[in-house]
Amino acid sequence: MNLSLAAPSAFRGNLLVPLSRCTSCLELDLRIQHSEGFRHLRPRWSSFKLIRNPRRRVIACSVTEPHNGSDEKEKEADKNGETLPLEDSSEQSIPPPVDAEQINEFSDENKGQSDVQNMDDSNEVASGSPLPGVKPQKLDEAIKIPKETIEILKNQVFGFDTFFVTSQDPYEGGVLFKGNLRGQAAKSYDKISKRLKDKFGDEYKLFLLVNPEDNMPVAVVVPRTTLQPETTAVPEWFAAGSFGLVTVFTLLLRNVPSLQSDLLSTFDNLNLLKDGLPGALVTALILGVHELGHFLAAKDTGVKLGVPYFVPSWQIGSFGAITRIRNIVPNREDLLKVAAAGPIAGYALGLLLLLLGFILPPSDGIGVVVDASVFHESFLAGGIAKLLLGNVLKEGTAISINPLVIWAWAGLLINAINSIPAGELDGGRISFALWGRKASLRFTGVSIALLGVSSLLNDVAFYWVVLIFFLQRGPIAPLSEEITDPGEKYVAIGVTVLLLGLLVCLPYPFPFTEETLTSF
Repeated sequence: MNLSLAAPSAFRGNLLVPLSRCTSCLELDLRIQHSEGFRHLRPRWSSFKLIRNPRRRVIACSVTEPHNGSDEKEKEADKNGETLPLEDSSEQSIPPPVDAEQINEFSDENKGQSDVQNMDDSNEVASGSPLPGVKPQKLDEAIKIPKETIEILKNQVFGFDTFFVTSQDPYEGGVLFKGNLRGQAAKSYDKISKRLKDKFGDEYKLFLLVNPEDNMPVAVVVPRTTLQPETTAVPEWFAAGSFGLVTVFTLLLRNVPSLQSDLLSTFDNLNLLKDGLPGALVTALILGVHELGHFLAAKDTGVKLGVPYFVPSWQIGSFGAITRIRNIVPNREDLLKVAAAGPIAGYALGLLLLLLGFILPPSDGIGVVVDASVFHESFLAGGIAKLLLGNVLKEGTAISINPLVIWAWAGLLINAINSIPAGELDGGRISFALWGRKASLRFTGVSIALLGVSSLLNDVAFYWVVLIFFLQRGPIAPLSEEITDPGEKYVAIGVTVLLLGLLVCLPYPFPFTEETLTSF
């Protein structure tokens, strides 16, 4: 049996070692590890005594400090590389043995001091936010979280009734706490946030997230100074206005077929752009209602949105708008409300105008002449056309329709591509709100891959996948509380948005043939 005793300096005391596991070997090896500052101190003698006890067998060990008079000899021996032999100590009296509980207390005390030292080493952390989707801020000096603050967070802010902390790690601008979540996440978050505000005011921000490594709840506390919104060199309104003007031009251009075949001739025939004004207004109306839905839902939930950047497209007029969320969203249900409100509003108006286009005759009696096969490009448009037009819709037959159908269809398509579950698109935020961050990342990867394959056959898909990859692939900024699932009615709304996007984008697979009734 080998016994190793680690001590930062010479130690006077007794060590009690149970021998319940020793049967045949009674070989003892006492090793005393000295710290750098005490390398000249050596124990002058040691003694061991086997104590017979009817209940347990122990060895009592006694170690004493060296006499002051022998210090010079030891120093000389150290210089010469010699080792002084231990003097016989058999005549010395052996102090009474110390119980094992005292040794455990001594060990726990040293462990506590070591933990404090480790915490002191990790108090100074790098500046910037560690959370996904939040860009680091350039601060003048590194952020320091005092040890006292961490202890207050562990013992007074968190607790058995909310989140029982088992460990903590430095997390760049703050601290990540691991532990056990007690009760409902939303209620626990409210309690912890109130205690945090009572103790520190608005100095720190709490996040209750899901650890992607083990899917367990974690709490992150970061200084609010790391969460300031990012500023841009160009004023936001100026950039958004510039994109908006280009989008107006592409909306007009898209509704003038004669100019689409020769884009360079547009500048020589600007007067023809006025012919595309009705179609541009209808599509722009659907886009405007879409963005209005976002802003109304954001106002209701306390979410702050930035100025929308409308993205121009000469294929369909516009790819919609990129709208930034400028503050931290409270929870997944609020994110779902904001993200789904825009597409729901856009789909509602677009479907209404599409139905009116199929029902109302063209104002000039001619309308737009298209081949019936065009309705194979959308499952939703093709299904509605087959339902309302019936046998008039035949393969290889040209039909005259109200141009309102084409205009409304373009608005529905813009809503649909924004409903793709990828990145920070409306669909990406909806999938995040419905199924969490990890599922959202998987949806993003699959969607980008499918769009990449589709781009080989469709130029709209090519430009859209480029836009998502460089501007909208995420990650989505963290929510204050990401654990609680949304309510059932909001889940139904989110799933409806995703399904409508699929119906608009997927082709109509059934042939347009004349149906005959067979009597038996």
